[in-house]
Amino acid sequence: MRIGIFLIAAQFPGMRPGQVLRDTVEAVVAAEEAGFDDAWIAEHHFMSYGVCPSAITMAAMALGRTSRIHLGTAVSVLSTQHPVALAEQAAMLHHLSGGRFALGVGRGGPWVDLEVFGTGLPRFERGFAESLDVLCAALGRDRVSAEGEFFAFREVAMVPSARMTPVVACTSQETTRLAAERGLPMLLGMHIDDEEKAAAVASYEATRRSTLSGGGLGEGGGLGAGDGVAHVAAAVGFVGDSTARAVRELREAMPRWLQPGLAGYVPVDGRARPTREVGKYVEFLTEVHPVGDADHCVAAIERTRAATGIEHLVLMVEGAGDTARTLENIRRLGAEVLPRLSSRRARDSG
Repeated sequence: MRIGIFLIAAQFPGMRPGQVLRDTVEAVVAAEEAGFDDAWIAEHHFMSYGVCPSAITMAAMALGRTSRIHLGTAVSVLSTQHPVALAEQAAMLHHLSGGRFALGVGRGGPWVDLEVFGTGLPRFERGFAESLDVLCAALGRDRVSAEGEFFAFREVAMVPSARMTPVVACTSQETTRLAAERGLPMLLGMHIDDEEKAAAVASYEATRRSTLSGGGLGEGGGLGAGDGVAHVAAAVGFVGDSTARAVRELREAMPRWLQPGLAGYVPVDGRARPTREVGKYVEFLTEVHPVGDADHCVAAIERTRAATGIEHLVLMVEGAGDTARTLENIRRLGAEVLPRLSSRRARDSG
């Protein structure tokens, strides 16, 4: 089982964005020292929820500060970027890091980003499949061209070229279907529980079987008939001296970040912004994810693995809202949880 960390670059009250960004890089360095397999970085625009507007730039910085840990984007928002430009950047990091970089992409939302970057609602509402196909082609071939509604250009060489398979954030049936048809791994969010994750995996597998039986094997960087698909699941991860104390700390701290942060989502059109009762959401997060003492965290991770079949979990470690507590959390997870998961994995394989 692979265990990584998930960093939102969360701006809690009193924190300045520049310091948050520097602290995020230090968290990756700490995760490498603690024994985590990888670190995944979120991307957000024009809000305090997460102050990293370029996950791929942050990943590049962190790759330069580390030597073993893998870095990924969770996610680079594909609806506001040109897929070939994003593929070029990913290929660069792939080569410069010796293969330590993974590109995660997502549809994003109907937010003001679409207006600012000029891609508009059509790219979000009906252009994601085309964007994904162009991206996969650019990451799976030496040359790429396009002739579609949103992208039309002559054949060009990919310099540098790379063979990479992007991971796709799936928060809807439609996106799950698109990922399955192309054989692309899913990234499933921390906003859903194990039962919902298992349902997404089952839906993916049903679509994948149908696609393969029909002779479709995806585009560009997708996986073929004999390949396994390694999905990734995100969860809150926080270890404390006792489960009650860990839960209490997050339930006190997280609303101070989430309340103003979630309010930062501004729709590009006149639609109502989705609302979430923050206190209940934090209760949900602390109930279903590995938040507690080391025994509780290990059991929660094993429960997710058993329920979903997903062997790659990334833990959001910033919930306490303080850089020192985040680093302490990473170190304690590395010292108290990871070794026990590794020993269980060794026993299972033996």
